[in-house]
Amino acid sequence: MRSGETGILWLRRDLRLADNPALQEASTHCDQVLPLFIQAPAEESPWAPGAASNWWLHHSLAALEQSLTRRGSRLVLAQGESLGTLLRVAKAIGATRIYWNRLYDPATRARDTRIKVALRDRGLICASHKALLLLEPWEVRKGTGEPYRIYSAFSRRCAPELPGPAPLPAPSLLPPAPDLPGLDLGDLGLLPTVAWDQGLRQRWKPGEAHALERADHFMARTLVDYGARRDLPSVPGTSGLSPHLHFGEISPRQVLDLINRHHPDLQGPVAEPYVREILWREFAYHLLYHFPDTTDQPLDPRFTHFPWRRDDAEDLQRAWQRGQTGIPLVDAGMRELWRTGWMHNRVRMVVASFLTKNLRLTWQSGARWFWDTLVDADLASNTLNWQWGAGCGADAAPYFRIFNPARQGERFDPEGTYVRRWCPELAGLPAKHIHQPWSAPDAVLRAARVRLGLDYPHPVVDLSRSRTQALDAFESIKGR
Repeated sequence: MRSGETGILWLRRDLRLADNPALQEASTHCDQVLPLFIQAPAEESPWAPGAASNWWLHHSLAALEQSLTRRGSRLVLAQGESLGTLLRVAKAIGATRIYWNRLYDPATRARDTRIKVALRDRGLICASHKALLLLEPWEVRKGTGEPYRIYSAFSRRCAPELPGPAPLPAPSLLPPAPDLPGLDLGDLGLLPTVAWDQGLRQRWKPGEAHALERADHFMARTLVDYGARRDLPSVPGTSGLSPHLHFGEISPRQVLDLINRHHPDLQGPVAEPYVREILWREFAYHLLYHFPDTTDQPLDPRFTHFPWRRDDAEDLQRAWQRGQTGIPLVDAGMRELWRTGWMHNRVRMVVASFLTKNLRLTWQSGARWFWDTLVDADLASNTLNWQWGAGCGADAAPYFRIFNPARQGERFDPEGTYVRRWCPELAGLPAKHIHQPWSAPDAVLRAARVRLGLDYPHPVVDLSRSRTQALDAFESIKGR
């Protein structure tokens, strides 16, 4: 029942109207609701959004503004310190209530706690809600009360809770928003000043409507083959929902609901492989909540003593970033990332293994590069996946499991289709040699018009020797 009061809906990474509990409560209790987005990157330091994330955010906010306007509301944009902005806006419009959906990154979680206390001290009613996850990190614990560190045990604990409550429908009409001037979207400075985003514009369509369209298409047409095709980077076998989930354009409850509509058995052979990925995301947030230092520190303390490479590290890092390592699958993945703001998951594992094990460069440097270049850069998932790949995190791949990128290419890109797309200078090589051009006979290289060292680089490391060196480095910390 509405109270005649005015409320603020503080939007963050919940840029949708459907299944938005903060929006629902605000609309239920208030006759006027002001949807407010505050840009405050300093408060997310040291993990303020990167360039690709900002590109997505710009277009997602534009889409949300259109959705709100169609339902009789509007979006107000602001910059600056969040608490001060909320207090200023509340005073200007006479708001007595403030609602938001929870975030779990260490910096924002600490900030939100301080803000909630300060707002209540000033007599404002405020409430936060679960919208980003299926289960709160503190709701899932072992019988001892400790958090989980093994994914299989975590997923077994969570599975009986699924699918959970049905998602909330999008409102057809919203309470009017009080009259208050805000910034223009361009004033936030989210778009690049140099036009490097052509590939992102070609690949992605941010916004709630596109998230729902992509999800429904995936569940109806692709999910049935997901288990068999998810590891093939040359085919559209994955959902591509990760950036939409990160920005809250679709909720995990909505994803499960869509799966249920098309394949009702969540534990069945069709749905289970993808549900496992949804729970992996939940596991990432579980770990980030209980082990917040892992954004920069290894969960396995032995790795604080790991002998990472020092000599020529900068040159090797640059070659990896630019897709110029001379290892085709690695280079294809890094070029796909730079061009589209995304990389296939199988290839992400390969490039992470190559950086941390063959090159012996720190996982933190890889995580930072992904953070700036991925449109789906998510602190929880980024942290879990990089520590998993480096062998120093929860449920991590054993350190001796070192992906051979040539073998991975031969297995998952057997015709070289993915490599040919992103490394066109190798397109003339036969499939037999495209993943190891350094092993091709001179006649084959000449026929393909490939001059190693000129058209395409020699490998920056020997895969076999660097693997041995990585294992030796791990032996040096194994007993600590």
